[in-house]
Amino acid sequence: MSDNHDVDYLRASTGIKSWLLTIDHKRLGLMYLASVLFFFLIGGIFAILVRTELFTHTETIMSAQQYNQAFTMHGVIMVFLVIIPSIPAALGNFVLPLQLGAKDVAFPKLNLLSYYIYVTGSLFAVYSMVSGAVDTGWTFYTPYSSQSSQAVVSMTLAAFILGFSSILTGMNFMTTVHKMRAPGMTWFNMPLFIWGIYATALIQILATPVLAITLLLIIVERTLGVGIFDPTLGGDPVLFQHFFWFYSHPAVYIMILPGMAIMSDLIAAFSQKRVFGYSFVAFSSLSIALISFLVWGHHLFVSGQSALAGAIFSFLTMLVAIPSGVKIFNWVATLYKGAINLATPMLYALMFIFLFTIGGLTGLFLGVLSVDIHLHDTYFVVAHFHYVMMGSTIMAFIGGIYYWWPKMTGKMYKESLGATGAILVFIGFNVTFFTQFFMGSQGMPRRYYNYLEQFEFYHQISTIGSYILALGLFVALWSLIDSLRNGEKAPQNPWNASTLEWTVCTTPPIEHNFHETPHVTTGPYDFGIEEGYSD
Repeated sequence: MSDNHDVDYLRASTGIKSWLLTIDHKRLGLMYLASVLFFFLIGGIFAILVRTELFTHTETIMSAQQYNQAFTMHGVIMVFLVIIPSIPAALGNFVLPLQLGAKDVAFPKLNLLSYYIYVTGSLFAVYSMVSGAVDTGWTFYTPYSSQSSQAVVSMTLAAFILGFSSILTGMNFMTTVHKMRAPGMTWFNMPLFIWGIYATALIQILATPVLAITLLLIIVERTLGVGIFDPTLGGDPVLFQHFFWFYSHPAVYIMILPGMAIMSDLIAAFSQKRVFGYSFVAFSSLSIALISFLVWGHHLFVSGQSALAGAIFSFLTMLVAIPSGVKIFNWVATLYKGAINLATPMLYALMFIFLFTIGGLTGLFLGVLSVDIHLHDTYFVVAHFHYVMMGSTIMAFIGGIYYWWPKMTGKMYKESLGATGAILVFIGFNVTFFTQFFMGSQGMPRRYYNYLEQFEFYHQISTIGSYILALGLFVALWSLIDSLRNGEKAPQNPWNASTLEWTVCTTPPIEHNFHETPHVTTGPYDFGIEEGYSD
């Protein structure tokens, strides 16, 4: 620790040990960010391999077994190692205490432990990849998880371990929000980013143990031969689906709620307006968190559940569209007559609104019992899922990185490079996945290695789109790397934003965030008012 209180957190201590043993939430956020981006690259490589294989309707570059392994590894890495920890663990760790006016999270050492639990789970996942890749799909459905290679045990153990990291992070964030807000910061005086991360933490704590127990039961079944889910041992495969989706549908909102949280801050900052209907947007985050626990049954419409259960789950699925729609309408209303600045983070915010609207509306098709029977397990589901997860969460994640990059590094990136990457990503994403709606509605099943020749043209368009998308992501990555070497020094508040991390905190922040505790006197989005703290 440095005696110089004006030294930023990056230079406050030096050496690899100072990073590996740090309890500074900002450094841990950067470590999470580097880890997540590394696995994003690995998961993306598997995605490109899958799309390249599907360029022709017969074998292209790999065998059927290798194809099953490639799409499984893509799914497992992207869900458990990238999307779930991306925004809460990386950006949440860095930004949340700064926005609250706190010196750190409530439990700094627990924060460090949660990172090393994440690393441990990641190592188990890497071991599973090199020791005989899993081919079950990311959902580990029986009978695949019962009859596949022994790597299923180590891969499910990896996801089991990663769950503990998620739980500890959620506990830390909830305690920090409750106990460490700056004087004057009431619940309805918090940035909406905090509300979104808080709702996410609630789901992480309540839902993740269900997945942990389910994965543990798979391991017990595989190692001890106890019949739990495997029908050949007297188990019930539908029971696994209930257990898995009771966690995994809330997990969808663990992934999307943090993206929504970033959107509120970006749209407010780059339209220089208060978020329209602040309290409605705040409560919609909690509403989504609550309803997410009640809709898992729409994944089982074709699994033999009763017509009454199907109708109830269909209704509840429609219900979750209401708080999601509230957010979209309120963001658009915030943009109305705003002083809009089309900087790179704002481009990703606008992309989010467009892509999430498509993802949300196509989710309604899948929530209707009669329509889902036709679309279930087709590429329509693949397209919908990617519009919500990749098109929304990852776009928000990248937009958030660009937004807080000057705060993290003290450097500005080239706006032209950032905007070029954003445009390529938008074009590539839509070419890749919008095409799949047509395929799915015509009956193209997902996960198929060979397919009817009539779908080949669609697959080729989709594959070309994936190459454009990959190019755009590499341009975005280069713009950030280049800024570290050649970027101009970032001003205190380059976006004229109004939350504490920009108005009070130095850029980059000092080791303990603030020279003195802020006293909040204004709302989080009161632009044009002298803000921050008063004596």
